[in-house]
Amino acid sequence: MIEASISCAKESSLSAPAQNEYARWIALSQVKGLGGVSFKKLAAHFVDPTRVFSASAEELQQVPGLDKSVIEGLVNFSGWEQIETEIRRIRQAEVTIVPFTDVRYPARLRMIADPPPFLYVKGEIRAEDDKAVAVVGSRSASDYGRKVTRDLSRGLAALGFTVVSGLARGIDGTAHETALRCGGRTIAVLGSGVDRAYPPEHAALYRRISQNGAVVSELPVGTRPMAFNFPPRNRLISGLSLGVVVVEATEKSGSLITAALALEQGREVFAVPGEVGSSRSRGAHRLIRQGAKLVETVEDIVEEIAPQLLTRAGEQAKDGRRGLPQNASEEVKKIFHLLQERSLQIDEVIESSGFSPSKVSEVLLDLELQGYLRQLPGKRYRVE
Repeated sequence: MIEASISCAKESSLSAPAQNEYARWIALSQVKGLGGVSFKKLAAHFVDPTRVFSASAEELQQVPGLDKSVIEGLVNFSGWEQIETEIRRIRQAEVTIVPFTDVRYPARLRMIADPPPFLYVKGEIRAEDDKAVAVVGSRSASDYGRKVTRDLSRGLAALGFTVVSGLARGIDGTAHETALRCGGRTIAVLGSGVDRAYPPEHAALYRRISQNGAVVSELPVGTRPMAFNFPPRNRLISGLSLGVVVVEATEKSGSLITAALALEQGREVFAVPGEVGSSRSRGAHRLIRQGAKLVETVEDIVEEIAPQLLTRAGEQAKDGRRGLPQNASEEVKKIFHLLQERSLQIDEVIESSGFSPSKVSEVLLDLELQGYLRQLPGKRYRVE
């Protein structure tokens, strides 16, 4: 694991910035012609992708499919002084760098065709954020759209899902706000530097997300929110998520770009039906006609993405890891113990455990997705 928090102890190495591990990661994002696809090729060839700056042209030519222009850019890279300035800005903004090889780098994002070499993070990315769903939509959301977004985000948060969105006005902001109010996790992906709250009216929301979730970007600190930055950032929204829910969208909405990227990345795409004839409904209705899953409740989302999580649970089961994790919470242990005695209906679990309905639903879903429980007809559960 690469230690990715920037500390004053590193300052002495800034006089030779090319020797600083953060400088080498930042340099990867600044080499002319080196995009996410080329970086993925380097990451597949080198255990430590930053080794490319000490590699010869001959070594780099051994990387399958690497363009000549990229090789020249790596061999001749000389922008170390500018990167030293960037590192100072990162430290001053209290931003963390999470490199591609760091265990905190989201595993799902690492698997897309064009991942960023590293993420700028304000806040904290956690292992639990691996179970994430994106909720996106129109900036000029209707009352109906906001209500549906609140219902879905509340349901996702109650079931332990991290809500991912883009901090934009309308649907995005409502999704973030609802997740936080429910005590859930949320990640905002920006089309600007991670130190900039955009739009300005979301400054308070930005601070709350950075304190109780994570604000992330692949763009340098200080980058302005220019229009051309947003389509590329949408691949990160979908890349972080198991699926993307489009609540409201016009026919030219950026949310449709996110949905298209989700399909390319093998993610599930969901769309909420809207009012017939409304311009805000046309994008979502088009997605439904093209095969997106129609969503009315959070159960429609969970039903579709559960197989992805069950597959991973099955792989773990083959390894013989059937006991509860040692760090399982007391709530999980108590509910699991109750169901070891006999199968129970969800209301019986709530009554016997003394926990709230939302907590019981969250624990039962987690245990089911991990392969510990099976749900029977009538919301009855038994241990597998």
